[in-house]
Amino acid sequence: MSGSSHTRPEPEGRLWLCEELWRLGGVQFGDFSLGRTVRHSPVYLNPKLLISRPGTLAHVARLIESELQTAMTMRKQQVAPFDVIAGVPIGGLHVATALSLQMRVPLLYARPDPTLDDHARPHIEGIYRPGQSALIVDDLTAGGGSLVQTAERLRGAGLYVSDAIVLVDREQGARRRLESMAINLHPVITMEVLLTSLHEGGRITAADYERSMNYLHREGDARSEFD
Repeated sequence: MSGSSHTRPEPEGRLWLCEELWRLGGVQFGDFSLGRTVRHSPVYLNPKLLISRPGTLAHVARLIESELQTAMTMRKQQVAPFDVIAGVPIGGLHVATALSLQMRVPLLYARPDPTLDDHARPHIEGIYRPGQSALIVDDLTAGGGSLVQTAERLRGAGLYVSDAIVLVDREQGARRRLESMAINLHPVITMEVLLTSLHEGGRITAADYERSMNYLHREGDARSEFD
């Protein structure tokens, strides 16, 4: 029992996810520009590393299930009941698969097809019926482009979409874009929560924390094409 009084308690719930991403090397600092959305960000987040730890991925699925059950049983229901889980390729599909196995809810996904024109019926992998409701699942969102594209394809196939859940929201426009489509975004954690948790836990330096928070809250200087 020696030294037990100095042992830091293991984080739980959402804060567990912050700690796990840090332990796996999924939080890095520097100068990152990724695609059209993230420009000169001082912090890079990579939730895809979670798939390398089966036990961790299973824990993630249980955490999401708990978040969903809480949201669906609130007096003012935050998440609508759903018939199928729709993963966003590629990163979100791994998380969605784990959640499907955990909740025993059927899985499907809209196959990415850059040649698909606006009038063609999207190719949905999985078994479904038009009129069913789908919950969209992704690992990370910034501007929300992949979520919007998935929602449009699901709706084009006759599915209803009113909610999307992501592990991490970088808070760079996704919520606003989805709200314009009458879709609610439910992040397990936001980038601000992640950074604050890691800073308070002594995981990241004050300089990295302050630089990242300044980037997150900067006004009048677009951080993405969706700001």
